[in-house]
Amino acid sequence: MPKKKSLGYRIAHKLKQTERLSRKTISFMFLLAGSALVALTALLFAHMAEYALELNAHLVQKHTWFAWVVLPLGLPLIVWLTRRYAPYTVGSGIPQVLASLSLPYGAQKTRLISFGQTLLKIPLTFLGMLAGASIGREGPSVQVGAAVMTAWGSWCKKHNLAFKGMQENDLMAAGAAGGLAAAFNAPLAGVVFAIEELGRGVILRWERQILLGVLAAGFIQVAIQGNNPHFSGFHGSELDNMLTWVLAVGLLCGVTGGLFARMLYKGAAAYAPEKIRGWIRRHPLMLAAIMGLLLAALGTLYQGQTYGTGYHEASGALRRMYDAPVGVAAAKWLATVFSYWAGIPGGIFTPSLTIGAMLGEHIAAIGQLESGINVVVLLCMAGFLAGATQSPITSSVVVMEMTGGQNLLFWMLIVCIFASQVSRQFSPRPFYHLAGMRFRQRVQEEYAEQNKAGQEKPETKQSDDLPNEAVRGEAEKVAEEHTANVEVDNQSPEAQPADVELPPDKNGKTG
Repeated sequence: MPKKKSLGYRIAHKLKQTERLSRKTISFMFLLAGSALVALTALLFAHMAEYALELNAHLVQKHTWFAWVVLPLGLPLIVWLTRRYAPYTVGSGIPQVLASLSLPYGAQKTRLISFGQTLLKIPLTFLGMLAGASIGREGPSVQVGAAVMTAWGSWCKKHNLAFKGMQENDLMAAGAAGGLAAAFNAPLAGVVFAIEELGRGVILRWERQILLGVLAAGFIQVAIQGNNPHFSGFHGSELDNMLTWVLAVGLLCGVTGGLFARMLYKGAAAYAPEKIRGWIRRHPLMLAAIMGLLLAALGTLYQGQTYGTGYHEASGALRRMYDAPVGVAAAKWLATVFSYWAGIPGGIFTPSLTIGAMLGEHIAAIGQLESGINVVVLLCMAGFLAGATQSPITSSVVVMEMTGGQNLLFWMLIVCIFASQVSRQFSPRPFYHLAGMRFRQRVQEEYAEQNKAGQEKPETKQSDDLPNEAVRGEAEKVAEEHTANVEVDNQSPEAQPADVELPPDKNGKTG
């Protein structure tokens, strides 16, 4: 018969259990507080973006000269501000997070998502939308969310409050996916994004806490904004010959999405005559001005439908309240590419959805579809996003939650998987990861230079991290795969694709 434990022992045991539970509860409360900060930041960002888009639409409609003046002058100003004060905020923001997750632990780990610099991405993206660039806020929300949660976690650790066992990667992933969930008002999409995109090739621990942080950010946003789809008013069901439509949509979206990703990655210099590639690399402000003129021309030709995110056009197409002019999908496709080439902060998520919606209108018109046009639009939105990002599950879940089209999730998954596979024939590796590799390479090169000069001592904890030369070799290998007619050399500024302009080094050159 087992010996009965004393009353004192049992009391002490219960007190220890209570203490452990209290620590876990306190840690969870701090995690919720961090998620709330991410959600509130995303909400502020959303309101600023909406105001910028509305003001731009009003000014473009009232003054025909507005775009022709503001875009060629405003984009160079934004590029200058970005390069001067926030060089690591250029482009979407998702590549910066992916690069940060793969960097070794130490001083370089959070350089791409430093709190003060990353917060500047919000006003810089606001200015881009106000000018009329075809950019979105969802990608930037991912980088901002990662920066907010990482800074919050560092502060809590410094004061010994919480997150004692969580590493920086876990905080980054929770903040980044929480930023996406809050931006789209789609908690489930944030979880899927964390698993499919952020967890690709990176080992993340504390999965339960990461997922709780993501869900908390999404549900806090839902509590504030209401459980309303981002694109409300969609009603649709399966079409006749549904599989035929799905295959046609997947093929077209895969081709256009793959070419879209290829154009973004290679950049303006790769498609320019060899004689002026060096000039393009050396004059980023002039490149931005040229892109601004091209954007103004496209916007004027299509009466402003290529400016901004294109939310109203996509929403109207889903509700059968929008008739796409001939060629507007190609114009929006080009406008988004030109905006990205300009080298300003801004994402491609919502513009990609708009391109997909416009493609859906064109496909339905070619197929002479009389009813269910919005179903084709829905499939194209998911398919083009999958073709551009090669993240089929995230794309289908994002569109499902944004539109309330749960009854068509199965068909969206098929479209997205097919489009992703077709896209790989034009862009063998995902765009976000290719762009992230460039940021990673640049940070490691800068860190190596600083270490060589004796300014910093390396501090690494990951034994499996690639050395600098290996990263450079991998980047060159990827560049070769993506260059069919133009030879791209990462060592040469004249030949390297413009892509997104990486931060200038101490000599004023860009990577």
